[in-house]
Amino acid sequence: MPEFQTETLPFLGGSGLARLARGKIGSGHSPMNPEKDPNAPEVTPGFGGLRVVAFESRMAAEVVKMIERRGGIAIVAPAMREVPLEDNHAALEFADRLLAGDFDIVIFLTGVGTRALFQAMETRHPRALLITALAKITTVARGPKPIRAMRELGMEPSIVVPEPNTWREVLNALSARGNLGGKHVAIQEYGASNHELTAGLEARGASVTVVPVYRWMLPLDRAPLRAALDAIASGAADVAIFTSSNQVTNVMQMAEAEGIGGEVKRGFSRMAVGSIGPVCSEQLRAYGLAVDIEPQHSKLGHLVNETAARAASILATKRGASRIEVVEAPAHKRVASAAATRSALANHPMMKACRREATSYTPIWLMRQAGRYMPEYRRVRERHEFLEMCQRPELAAEVTVTAVERLNVDAAIIFADILLPLIPMEVGLHFEKGDGPIIDRPIRSPEDLDRIPPIDPDALSFVGEAIKLVHSAIGDKTPLIGFAGAPFTLASYLIEGGSSRQYQATKTFMYTQPATWHRLMAMLARTTADYLKMQIAAGADIVQIFDSWVGSLGPDDFRRFVLPHTAAVIAAIPAEVPVIHFGTVTGNLLELMREAGGDVLGLDWRVNLADAWARLNYSVAVQGNLDPIALFADVPEIRSRARAILDQAAGRPGHIFNLGHGILPETPVDHVIALIDAVHVLSSRT
Repeated sequence: MPEFQTETLPFLGGSGLARLARGKIGSGHSPMNPEKDPNAPEVTPGFGGLRVVAFESRMAAEVVKMIERRGGIAIVAPAMREVPLEDNHAALEFADRLLAGDFDIVIFLTGVGTRALFQAMETRHPRALLITALAKITTVARGPKPIRAMRELGMEPSIVVPEPNTWREVLNALSARGNLGGKHVAIQEYGASNHELTAGLEARGASVTVVPVYRWMLPLDRAPLRAALDAIASGAADVAIFTSSNQVTNVMQMAEAEGIGGEVKRGFSRMAVGSIGPVCSEQLRAYGLAVDIEPQHSKLGHLVNETAARAASILATKRGASRIEVVEAPAHKRVASAAATRSALANHPMMKACRREATSYTPIWLMRQAGRYMPEYRRVRERHEFLEMCQRPELAAEVTVTAVERLNVDAAIIFADILLPLIPMEVGLHFEKGDGPIIDRPIRSPEDLDRIPPIDPDALSFVGEAIKLVHSAIGDKTPLIGFAGAPFTLASYLIEGGSSRQYQATKTFMYTQPATWHRLMAMLARTTADYLKMQIAAGADIVQIFDSWVGSLGPDDFRRFVLPHTAAVIAAIPAEVPVIHFGTVTGNLLELMREAGGDVLGLDWRVNLADAWARLNYSVAVQGNLDPIALFADVPEIRSRARAILDQAAGRPGHIFNLGHGILPETPVDHVIALIDAVHVLSSRT
C-alpha cells in the first residue's frame, strides 16, 4: 500500500536540503542568522525577524507562507510521515467483530484514521453493512476532522467531543452517558497508542480493543530535522510551532538519538513554544517542555497569528531576569527550577496552607486516597499486579487523577510505593499476597551493604513519567504531591527483610554496627533526595516524606541515628517546594521531627492537634489528623469529628486536613466524600 503523501515540498529534499544548509529556506534569510537580506521583499509585521521552527509535513508550504507573511524567518523541518499498515489484520478483525455485534462503543479519533480504517475494512465487507452496524451502537467523534470523515462516509456520530479537547474530555463525555461497566469499546488509533484513554476506560469497567490503522514514522529525509535540532540546541532559533502530539514525540526521540536531548530541551526553554491544542500541549508537557501559546481555536492559522503577536514579549521574559534557571544537580542529570512553572498554583489553598498563609477554607487530601476502597481502583487492580501499576505510568496516572476527580480533594498524590527505590538496589524486593513486601537479600553486615550498586534515579523514571501525565491532566488546577519513604523506614525494611512489630534486627544493627548504620542511612538519604528531586522536575508541587516506622524509637535514638539523615534529605529539596514530614506513633518525637525540617508536620490520630501545634510554637504548618476508623461511623458522627479537629486548629493559618494514616480498604466511598464535603463547608471563611 503506498504511503500517504506527506513530503511534497521540493525544498525539503535534494537541492532543498542544500538550501537549508546554506540558510536559504523560505524568506531568503539565514535561519542561523537573524540579519535581513537587503533584497528580500517587505513583509507584514508580526514576528519581526524572529527565527521560527515548524515541524509540519502536509501543510509545510502553507506554514512557510504564513510565517513569512508575518515577518518571520521560516525553518521548516518535517518531523513525521504517515505510513498505512499493510495487511491490517486488526482492522479486518474489528470489521468482523463489528458486524457480529461485539462492540457497544466505537471511538474515532482522527479524520485520516477514520478514512484509512474504512479503506482497509472495505477490502472484505461492503461499506453499507459497516455503516448499518455502526448506526446500531454508540459512536464518538473527537473534534471536527473525524466528524467530517464520518459524514463523508455516510454516518452521523452519536457523541461529538468538540475541540479543543484531550483524551479526558472523550472519557468524560462517555461517562456522562452512563455506566461504562461491562461495555466493549473499540478505539481507532492514530499512529501512537493512547494508553491514558485505554486505562481510563478500563478503570471504569470497560473492555477495550484498539484498532491501529497507520503508524507515524520519521521522514525519509531527516537532514532538515537534524539541522533544526542543531539550531534549537545552539540557541539559533527563537520560536517553535508544533501542530500535533506525534511531532513532539518524533522531535524529542530524534534529539535523544542524536545525543542532544538535554541541549534541545534547554533550547526550547529559551524559545517561545506554540502548540495547536490540548493534546499536543499534553505531550509537550509530558516531555518537560513549557507551552507558551495555545490558541483558543485549534487551527493552524490561529496558532501562527497568536504566536506572531506574542512571541516577542514571551522571549523578553524568558531571556531576561525571570527566565527558567538551569542548575547543576548531583551527577545524574540537570534539573530545571520549577518556580516559574508553579506560579499558576501559588494561590491555591493547599499551597498557601503549606506556607501558613490565610485561606478561604481548610484544604483537605487523604493519604491512600487512590486505593482499594475505590471501585475504579479495584477494576484496574483486577487486571494488573501492584508493582505493574506502579511501573506503568498511564495506570499510575489514571488512578491518581480518578481519585482527585471522584473525591474533589485539594491535592493529588502520585500512585506509587515508598519501597520503589529498593528495586534498583537489587535486594530482591517483591510483594506477597497477605504478607506484604519481602526483601530476599536483607542488609545485615558491611559486606551486604557493599553489595548494593550505585543508584541511578533514572531507574525510577516511570514515577516521573506518571507525574508528567498527571500534571498534564490536572496540574493547572490541583497541586500534585510526590513522596518517598524516609531513610529510617527504608533502612528498617532492608534490615528486617519485610514488615516487623519489634524492629529487633533494625535496632540491634543500629546499636552494634553504628558506623555501617550511618553509612547505610547516608546512602538512603542521597537516594531519597535524588528521587524526590526527580519527581519535582517532573511536575510535583509538594513532596511528602513518610517515616512510617520511626515511632519505634525513643528521642535519644532518633536524635543520634535518624535526625541528621532525615535533615539531609529535607535540606536537599528546593526551597520553593513545600515538604511534608510525616510519621506514625511519633507523639514523643514531634519537636525533634520539627528540628529535622519540613514546612508541614504530619500528625497521626494519637495526638490532640491543638496540643501538638502549641508544642511546636505554631512555627510549622500541621497536617491531620482524623482516625481512619472514624470513616466507618455514620455521616453525622464523621461531620462531628471533622468539626472537632477544625475547632482544635481554630482557623489558624497552616492547617491541612487529613487522616492520621491512610484510608483502609473497606472504607465506604460515600463516607470519604462526606468527610471532604464537610471539611470544605465547615471551614469556609468566605
